[in-house]
Amino acid sequence: MGRCLLIAALCFAMPAYASAGEPTYRNDVMAVLSRGGCNLGTCHGNLNGKGGLKLSLRGENSDFDHRALTRDAGARRVLVNDPDSSLILLKAAGKVPHEGGVRYSVASPEYAILRRWISRGAVNDGDQGPKLVGLKATPSDAILPASKGTTRVSAQAIFADGTKRDVSGLAVFESTNFKADVSRDGDVTVKEPSETTIVVRYLDQQTTARLAFIPDRPNFRWNEPSATHYIDQLVGERLRALTMQPSELCSDSEFIRRVHLDVLGVLPGPQETRNFLADGDANKRAKLIDAVLARPEYADWWALKWADVLRVEEKSLDAKGVKVFHGWIRKAMAENRPLNEFARDILAAQGSTYQVAPANFYRALREPNLRAEAAGQVFLGIRMQCAKCHNHPFDRWTQDDYHHLAAFFARIKYRIVENNRRDKLDSHEFVGDQVVHQDDVSEVKHPVTGDPLIPRVLGEKRAAAKEKDDRLKRLANWVADGNPFFAKAQANRVWAHMMGKGLVDPIDDFRLTNPPTNEALLDALARDFVEHRYDMKHMIRTIANSRAYQRSSRPNETNADDEDHASHALVRPLQAEALLDAIAQVAEVPNVFPDQPAGTRAVQIPSLPSLRRGAKAQESLRFLRTFGKPERLLTCECERQQDTTLNQTLTLISGEVMNRAISAEKNRVGRLLEGKTSPNAMLDELFLAGLSRLPTDSERQVLGGRFASADDKRIAAEDILWGILNSKEFLLRR
Repeated sequence: MGRCLLIAALCFAMPAYASAGEPTYRNDVMAVLSRGGCNLGTCHGNLNGKGGLKLSLRGENSDFDHRALTRDAGARRVLVNDPDSSLILLKAAGKVPHEGGVRYSVASPEYAILRRWISRGAVNDGDQGPKLVGLKATPSDAILPASKGTTRVSAQAIFADGTKRDVSGLAVFESTNFKADVSRDGDVTVKEPSETTIVVRYLDQQTTARLAFIPDRPNFRWNEPSATHYIDQLVGERLRALTMQPSELCSDSEFIRRVHLDVLGVLPGPQETRNFLADGDANKRAKLIDAVLARPEYADWWALKWADVLRVEEKSLDAKGVKVFHGWIRKAMAENRPLNEFARDILAAQGSTYQVAPANFYRALREPNLRAEAAGQVFLGIRMQCAKCHNHPFDRWTQDDYHHLAAFFARIKYRIVENNRRDKLDSHEFVGDQVVHQDDVSEVKHPVTGDPLIPRVLGEKRAAAKEKDDRLKRLANWVADGNPFFAKAQANRVWAHMMGKGLVDPIDDFRLTNPPTNEALLDALARDFVEHRYDMKHMIRTIANSRAYQRSSRPNETNADDEDHASHALVRPLQAEALLDAIAQVAEVPNVFPDQPAGTRAVQIPSLPSLRRGAKAQESLRFLRTFGKPERLLTCECERQQDTTLNQTLTLISGEVMNRAISAEKNRVGRLLEGKTSPNAMLDELFLAGLSRLPTDSERQVLGGRFASADDKRIAAEDILWGILNSKEFLLRR
């Protein structure tokens, strides 16, 4: 009876804040539980708990956890009058059976903290004492010799009253690279040169330490010319610190092919390449960049990229909605509409989806949480999904942040003018116009408290909209007018499409635990983007004119393993649409798509239509699906698959598309033979068309000899064309 009265008194009395040097519940005990993994989703932080004990995930609700520890299970987990008999100690030390095994030895500092806290009354110090407001890792960014092999990362907590405390013994350390191990005390060990990010977590704060263990290169000498471009300056500073020598510049033939594919999604024509290779102007690359940016194919290519992430697909939007929305996106690209205004138009859109094209963005997103997640991912580069049910485990966003953002979209409603869907049982299919509008009563409710939530932008604690405000317009203005996320996210997006990998990768996953590989460069790109009023063509031009973009893909002995620092061009496969169009362009055999005008390129198709039984020319659609064209069911570029498969290999060797391109009577081969083109001239044109270069002497000797000695010139020429279209040099962007 006395024990029960004592426990009740401890639970309901006003807790006293621990004296200096004594462990506190909020700052020490909660940290010990996290350090031991007790409140992870795999243990007691699971939705249903484990072994009868349920704790909040990663300690996001300390009051709930205190009640679970001190009241539940007959109050046997914490015994203030007999600390050594407390289950929390017995199980953690392995003195009684525990599914989680031994978490702390009796001699460990963590055990001592728990025992001392229990012996002093196991009080919940609540809001008393200074609140944790920040966490700093030391070093935060370091370049170290790999021969050393080890270093220590320490953690310093920063509190609201300005005090600081070393919490290395209470923090959680995790490595993002399997080549680097980190101990529970922050000792990092590597076995070979590598880079890693150490995630440091203490209570609700997280930070990172970015470490590069580099090879010993005592004779390293930087051989790059002085940088005249801010990109090259910032890239060079990082490479020099890493003792990494960048590759030389790519050849003119590599450059013209690269810039055409990256900016337009098409190959340069043979005569274009001839003229460029023969041009002796030292400024010809800059002139070429300006020229390609002015071409109409630019709008097709970049409209395709935006249509992928804006979910321009027929099931939700219907064929007319797809055509309207895609046409609007393409027009915005053709006019080089400032990207912030492009985002504003989409987020604020209301009205008929046939007449107000950007309103189609909301047709596929039927719930406030889906709209919030899509807006965060596409326009802010933030994946909010993890914060829907609990605080984000790898970022600063809380469950409250998630649902306050979703509140902006709570009032979106749809007036369905008609729905002539083919499948009456499929509630996700829409065929007919819809009117997107807002009511003035709907609200998002907090999943825990049930309280209606007012809209609040990320990073702010005050309301962002009043009761009768147009919430979509409020959010759209915040996204478009200088918020902390948009410029970096979109500059990183353009960098990724031009360079093959984002400074933050994945490109829509900005978070504290996924820092940029070159933060100074990302900041500079974002500033440049803002200063030039979110001009996407300016950003593309700026990147393309840098030495970083124009480097060869051939690595040297210092940068062979680099994929993060632009020391050489990254080799990557041609995107599905670009590859299909390139085959058609080189062979001079246009692809045919169902319900599309003759001559339509794959890049120009508004969306990927469904395969229909009996429809003609479906081989082109199957080709696109085989090579990874997305269905656009996700608001994420991750939906596009670039992995190579056996099916792709067979499609290239003998698929319908390839057979048609090679054997069509009036293809490029047929035209050249009909014009009685000489073997050398034919080789030149085929190589220029497919590889943007002339054949080497050995290629000319072997292939020219084969062609000259062949009984059937057509078959010999087809073999050469097939070989070019199946070569790595053709299939890859270098």
